[in-house]
Amino acid sequence: MEIGKSNHDGVHEMKASGSEAPVHQVVAAAREELRQLLQQRAEIMKRIGTVKQTIAGLANLFGEDALGDDLMELLDRKPNGRQPGFTKACRKVLMEVHRPLGAREMCAELERQAPAILSRHKDPLASVTTVLNRLVDYGEARSLTNERGRRVWEWVSDREQAANQLADRIPA
Repeated sequence: MEIGKSNHDGVHEMKASGSEAPVHQVVAAAREELRQLLQQRAEIMKRIGTVKQTIAGLANLFGEDALGDDLMELLDRKPNGRQPGFTKACRKVLMEVHRPLGAREMCAELERQAPAILSRHKDPLASVTTVLNRLVDYGEARSLTNERGRRVWEWVSDREQAANQLADRIPA
């Protein structure tokens, strides 16, 4: 094959020292590794969310003093001198509310918890919707339709996923 020609998949192959180097194999391997890494990231983010929910629950039961400053900072409950990221703030709200939220409700909750975070966005509703859809893509949240036909999002916890997997294994 000549340099610059595409194979039947539309992937370019290059000629290297007299033999063809199948670039499509390299691309396929990179694609698979990226897919696996993204899956691992989604699983890790779900696990982080579950652990944070557990710790937040303990803080609510026993008081934040029982956790210590370093843990409170990891939970975004103690100011550390910088604004948390927009995605991080959306994750935090979705994890803590324990119910599906619409984009407007998310904006209202962000306004209540971190008003400065919304002020940096020209169209907060569009920004929130984008982040919520990304969280769905990451496997951290799911999108549903509420009783009024409006789109809402909810956090996906490890406990819930484990229960669903267990239910799938039980014969009908």
